[in-house]
Amino acid sequence: MIFETHAHYDDEAFDDDRDTLLSSMPREGIGLVVNVGASLKSTAAGIRLAEKYPFVYAAAGVHPNETAELNEETFAWLRAQCLHKKVAAVGEIGLDYYWDEPSHEIQKLWFARQLELAAEVKKPVIIHSRDAAKDTFDIMTAHNAREIGGVVHCFSYSAEMAQEYVKMGFYIGVGGVVTFKNGRKLKEVVESIPIEWILLETDSPYLSPEPNRGKRNSSLNIPYIAQKIAEIKGMSYDEVVAVTEENARRMYHIQK
Repeated sequence: MIFETHAHYDDEAFDDDRDTLLSSMPREGIGLVVNVGASLKSTAAGIRLAEKYPFVYAAAGVHPNETAELNEETFAWLRAQCLHKKVAAVGEIGLDYYWDEPSHEIQKLWFARQLELAAEVKKPVIIHSRDAAKDTFDIMTAHNAREIGGVVHCFSYSAEMAQEYVKMGFYIGVGGVVTFKNGRKLKEVVESIPIEWILLETDSPYLSPEPNRGKRNSSLNIPYIAQKIAEIKGMSYDEVVAVTEENARRMYHIQK
């Protein structure tokens, strides 16, 4: 059974067919989906989806590009959402230096606060890190992320950096980029770390794998990702699906 560890079905890209698409997941072999928060609004929407669909879980968090919306009042609201029985993680949180706003200092402040929140509520974190490798790793180290656990989603750094995260006890999220011709770096990451530390994800509606690159992504595309990982690792497709499901269940504390 495929465990989709990172999607955004609250996104407006799914407004026309969200219920039809989600309802089709179980018969298409998608057993579990985590809908990941990127803002206060999307966190609330994700929790509504998790309440509606038994196989959908939510993550509650604010993406670094949206951290300007956080203050003590909104952060208190976010903390309350993290206690919901179907919220499996705090995320996605982290740093994104590709854009100039919000400032790096605001991003770092709320990254640290959300790491502290995850430790408090005893849930893993989903890390977003773009063009911010050193600061991300340093903040995670300073806030004892090893004790929190989680995944570095949509991993975009070197194989050496992936190995350091695995030593920290973090999983590596692998999505559609691994199928791209110019996805050499992620292929090297997959080759270099044990399958026991890899999670399957799509980041839907973004980053569709080949042969659907450029189109709206959905969890139905995960077989292309799993097949590519199987090729790289010299494993069977079924073995990749089974091991990554166990990995995701372990990280999210979701029992069979």
